[in-house]
Amino acid sequence: MEKSETGYRIALAGQPNVGKSTVFNALTGLRQHTGNWAGKTVAAASGRMHLGEETALLCDLPGMYSLRAASPEEAEARSCLLTEQFDAIVAVCDACCLARGLPLVLQLMELHPRVLVCVNLMDEAKRRGIYIDTHRLSERLGTPAVGITARDGQGLDTLLASLSALLAAPLPAPLQVDYGEETAPAITTLSDAIAETIAPLPPRWAALRLLEEDAAFLPYITDRLDESQQELTASLREELAVQSLDRTALSDRIISTLVRKAERIAKDATRSKGDTLHRRDRALDRIFLSRRWGIPVMLLLFAGILWLTMQGAGYPSALLSDLFARLGEWLSSQLLAWGTPAWVEGLLMQGIYRVLTWVIAVMLPPMAIFFPLFTLLEDMGYLPRAAFHLDRGFRCAGTCGKQALTMCMGLGCHAAGITGCRIIDSPRERKIAMLTNALVPCNGRFPMLVTLISLFFFTGSGLLSSLGAGAMLFVLLLCSIGMTFLISKLLSRTLLRGVPSSFVLELPPYRMPKWGQVIVRSLLDRTIFVLGRACAAAAPAGLVIWGMAQIRLGGTPLLTLCADALDPAAQCMGLDGTILLAFLLGLPANEIVIPLMLMIYLSSGTLGDVPTLSTMRTLLVENGWTWGTALCTLLFSLFHFPCATACMTLRKETGSLKWTLAGILLPTLCGVVLCLLANGVLTLCGVN
Repeated sequence: MEKSETGYRIALAGQPNVGKSTVFNALTGLRQHTGNWAGKTVAAASGRMHLGEETALLCDLPGMYSLRAASPEEAEARSCLLTEQFDAIVAVCDACCLARGLPLVLQLMELHPRVLVCVNLMDEAKRRGIYIDTHRLSERLGTPAVGITARDGQGLDTLLASLSALLAAPLPAPLQVDYGEETAPAITTLSDAIAETIAPLPPRWAALRLLEEDAAFLPYITDRLDESQQELTASLREELAVQSLDRTALSDRIISTLVRKAERIAKDATRSKGDTLHRRDRALDRIFLSRRWGIPVMLLLFAGILWLTMQGAGYPSALLSDLFARLGEWLSSQLLAWGTPAWVEGLLMQGIYRVLTWVIAVMLPPMAIFFPLFTLLEDMGYLPRAAFHLDRGFRCAGTCGKQALTMCMGLGCHAAGITGCRIIDSPRERKIAMLTNALVPCNGRFPMLVTLISLFFFTGSGLLSSLGAGAMLFVLLLCSIGMTFLISKLLSRTLLRGVPSSFVLELPPYRMPKWGQVIVRSLLDRTIFVLGRACAAAAPAGLVIWGMAQIRLGGTPLLTLCADALDPAAQCMGLDGTILLAFLLGLPANEIVIPLMLMIYLSSGTLGDVPTLSTMRTLLVENGWTWGTALCTLLFSLFHFPCATACMTLRKETGSLKWTLAGILLPTLCGVVLCLLANGVLTLCGVN
């Protein structure tokens, strides 16, 4: 065939978790993030690759199980295939479970005549004692099939050569699946009648979609059919219904036929000598998925990640703070030496620079630890097992177990957790997951939680105090998870009514992660991305905070006046105006809430270094704090509005101001109600 003026356009399609993004990276040299759970790729990416002496545009479509479009990712992939003119499709399959990927291949062959089957992960299949005869597979499908190992680059030259040959050859005639004697006449009649109308779509494929009344496909073609074609379609549907092949039965027939055909072809092209790795995976699953040990192991793993995050972040945070402090002093002296007005220097350095660098120093280290550890669990194949355990609880709450994955991501950063909600197929359940993501504490809230627990509840330095503080933090985490279930249930019964969708989640094989690649990609794709958004919110916030500290009305700083104005409402919640104002001004990042409190208490006019725990406790007690105040502050820290970065992400993901406001108000109302109740009980007991 002749290529277009812009070169060949190739679509890269396949199910989730078959290494499709790895194939894309290997062919284009780009670095798409690769993962080990379904639904990771949520937008089509494209890149140039060399195809002989020419270059071609390779489009990496979102992962999909079928062209029937049961999820947003599948709908996007299908839309690309229907609206974009591709010269060929490269269909990626997993060599370890070929039968699972071939139904999609058969559907793609019905949609496009030039399909190249790329059987990936041949090395892993070999380790499992599985051997794929790609020559036999090609004969059965009537289209080229190539075995590769994309991670190591094996077979890529053969893949490119086969793709070039496929593009240069006359239009092939791949296998057409026979859906039974009853359907054949109707398919032939309708495809002949609409062939010219629906071009360039394949008439047989379009006829099948019309006969089964595929709701996702009808918008692409209904307006293009004339009255006689619509009448013919309705007549053929009636004839099939008489033969007990109504819309549902015909769809079931098509699906079951594709699956059976795929199984027969896969069996004919596969030889197996016994899967030792499969036995290893099942042995591990007897631990990780067991009723007795599964949940305790899951809790220990996540507790270990949180502990490593909190323990490991202290030194680099202090180092960054010291570095930024020295740099700030030098920049301030340079600005003043250049004749910069004092108020400009204060605005830039004491306002914007101080808040911005504080956010970086406190946010970057824990994220740089949490996200790589979390990504390693993802890459090893454990996270879907965690979702499996939590599925029952989330189904009782009216959602599905995939929300467990996004909730766990929210422990690192709410913005990342909200973005991760794209893996949830149901729009209703996706909204619930996004609205409740801020109910679990992110790593920006953990420093405050740990600090307040250490100051007012477990003040010693021994092992018992450390264990007690850890136990209290664990209880707070369980409270946040329980609140997530409760609010999810409430939403599913009120604003977002509906029946929980079926939860189909692959349990991918356990794999040894590529440590360096995982760490680098988690830092770039998640840590830097989230930090960038936080900095975009922190810079203007620094300006506002500095301005409020400098502006005086009647000799009193505006910060103090605002704190006094908020004090009556805050007292009802067991807080004071300074605490509430610090939370409000800490919208850019939760990490600056405690420094803001100290700044207002000390009337210092600028953020300073956090003092020692003993000094901080003395300062807070002098300003009226009791352990009851600390408890209410802990509750409000656990449940309050998400940071500005998460709010911006929520607005982008929902595309709605209404749902963004709902995502802000829900956790805030939870915190307010809990603080009111706690303060009421403490007052009755004579504590406050």
